[in-house]
Amino acid sequence: MKKTLIFLLLVSIQFVNSQELALVKKSSKIGYLTKDGSFKIEPQYKSARSFSEGLAAVENGGKWGFIDTKGTWVIPADFKDAKDFNNGIAVVQKDKEWVYINTKGEIQKAPATEKVFDFNDGVAFIRQNNKVGLINNKMTVVLEPKYDQIKPFENGYARVELNKNWGIINTEGKEMVEPAYAEIGNYFKGTTWARKDKTFGLVSGRKFIPVDGAEKIWDFETQDLTFAKKNGKIGYIDLKGNWVILPIYDKGKAFSKNLAPVLVGKKWGFINPEGKFVIEPTYSDAEVFSTNGLAPVKESNWGFINESGKLVIPTQYGITTNAIIAMFVQQDKGFIGGVARVKNEGKWGFLKPDGTVLANQWFENAELFSKSEKPQPVAAPSPTEAPKQETKTTKPAAKSTTKPAAKKKK
Repeated sequence: MKKTLIFLLLVSIQFVNSQELALVKKSSKIGYLTKDGSFKIEPQYKSARSFSEGLAAVENGGKWGFIDTKGTWVIPADFKDAKDFNNGIAVVQKDKEWVYINTKGEIQKAPATEKVFDFNDGVAFIRQNNKVGLINNKMTVVLEPKYDQIKPFENGYARVELNKNWGIINTEGKEMVEPAYAEIGNYFKGTTWARKDKTFGLVSGRKFIPVDGAEKIWDFETQDLTFAKKNGKIGYIDLKGNWVILPIYDKGKAFSKNLAPVLVGKKWGFINPEGKFVIEPTYSDAEVFSTNGLAPVKESNWGFINESGKLVIPTQYGITTNAIIAMFVQQDKGFIGGVARVKNEGKWGFLKPDGTVLANQWFENAELFSKSEKPQPVAAPSPTEAPKQETKTTKPAAKSTTKPAAKKKK
């Protein structure tokens, strides 16, 4: 009985620590909302950022520090600016310099670098003599600066440029695809698309496989199909480079839930992996299905359909667009983590799948929900992966115009 109680307690701790909070702005003040629609921290801040790894950067009297989920100041507001924590490290501006701190607020001595970069997937860039390498959160160099560019990591992999050629590395600096291509895509199941001279194809097992007639290929997302262009039309190829859906569409987007939005003329519908319409083209725009089986569709405004094409939430909303999320696999529009951020009559709120608005509340601004705490083990400690970067909640919420520290764009 005692062991059972201990187990339940540990599970309870894990559940509490996995709570998600959303930054919202109400009456010109920022607070943090739970998924039951109540305030975990009442609106009281002029400027703030979303929670990351249990801490949120908050401005107080023109200076930035960090609070915990109780609203308690953990790191005093001593910085000119502050970014999110990632892998236990945050970038802050101390006086005129950007530096790294740990979760105790202690400045970390990093290897020499011409600019300070945010951590992502457990590593951060360093730049020396116009070459870029990697450090880990222990401030140890894991890749000596050797590349001309390294793009932000996605699921443990990053595109790198060397002498105007592109390849792919992992977070240990190992080359998964040598820099030998004029363009390159993301890394998905050991495969990426690439352009060699004027030919588009796939790279798998370090071999380049030309795709017949391809003029452009888009990144693989959640399924083993991606869209590509041939003779000005969109079709779909598999991981072996075969055209499995002929290029007959004017535009297309990624497959999710075995459905993909495609444009025919001026209307969007959804096809299955056999290329057959499951939802006829009737909408002025459409986005991919979320994991809960709902997809945003547009008439004059946006609503949501289910997988059979039934309109379950009326087309009366604006929907979120976040450029940071678009850089990653997670979708930037529609339902994320069980709710969809939408706009109605100039206010932002969170839709639930049944079409009701969370707690029937609307806000001047609302950011996506993010994990408010680090995951806690439910059994004996064992090696775990570093927490992955949350990709949708790092935008400044109000008045802070300083850009993230020297982060390179795609």
